[in-house]
Amino acid sequence: MNLEITKAIKTLLNVPQKIVIIPHKNPDGDAIGSTLGLWHYLKNKGQDATIIVPNDFPKFLKWMPGTEQIIIFEKDASTARQLINKATVIFTLDFNHLGRIGQLQPLLEDASATFVMIDHHQEPDDYAKITYSDVSMSSTCEMVYNVIEGLNDTECITSELAISLYTGIMTDTGSFKYSSTTSRTHTVVAKLIEKGAKNTEAHNKVYDTNTPSRLHLLGCALKNMVILEEFNTAFITLSQEELDAYEYKKGDTEGFVNYGLTLEGIVFAVIFIENKEEGIIKISFRSEGDFSVNEFARAHFNGGGHTNAAGGRSDVSLEDTTTLFKSLLPQYKADLNA
Repeated sequence: MNLEITKAIKTLLNVPQKIVIIPHKNPDGDAIGSTLGLWHYLKNKGQDATIIVPNDFPKFLKWMPGTEQIIIFEKDASTARQLINKATVIFTLDFNHLGRIGQLQPLLEDASATFVMIDHHQEPDDYAKITYSDVSMSSTCEMVYNVIEGLNDTECITSELAISLYTGIMTDTGSFKYSSTTSRTHTVVAKLIEKGAKNTEAHNKVYDTNTPSRLHLLGCALKNMVILEEFNTAFITLSQEELDAYEYKKGDTEGFVNYGLTLEGIVFAVIFIENKEEGIIKISFRSEGDFSVNEFARAHFNGGGHTNAAGGRSDVSLEDTTTLFKSLLPQYKADLNA
């Protein structure tokens, strides 16, 4: 984090502000953890801050301190609009394009507040006055820690703040196994544990709260897995009918895509999930090595993200989407077999 960004944020926070903090639609552990971490910090500094999320988030994240204060736009649009209209500063966390926030997009496009972006995804937009973008970071939570440290305010890190950032780092690094996990990441995590983050509690509450229906859904997903050995690729499909049969709840499919990469020789794993309410197929891409799923998602499925983890979408049927996907693989055969 460079000195210029630190100075700009410090200047902004030297006076009382009305602050709104916003993560991307369908927020994950890093999105919720980073917004909560920043919210705790700003409140500890005496700022008037509120978190607004575009839509609801998984139950396995709702144990974190402060989640009960989060405003969900789809449930309380009126309050959210008022807060955004009155905001003097808007922090956008864990996304870098306003198209990632669903129905909140037009409200932010019309907002008069000063925007601050903190994000680690590739190819950021230029909507923010202050942009802290670093694709080498493990998570947005690690970046929020860097902001607090850069402002010489680590003494403001409470146990509530620490567990929020720890949880986001843990989930976005695949429990510290992804290549984005650096020695610096472990240093930050160690400092968060020293500040009161209970690491075992975080693991248990995120990963060990399965319902029988979720495990049955996982079984269905694994049964549906297709392995394309010629392309070192595996993909999973889940139809709306299958989701309904296993009483799908938001967050239930989290991590399913990673099972493909546990197979020997597989370097590209994908899950296609039908969402009839939105009329789309939601897609998650994962890879190992140098194969860029970010570039693949951007080129073919209206998405993007990181080199080894990205998302996308399709507006055609589940069958047509997988047919298109399979038709694309031959042109990437050399890369997938490198």
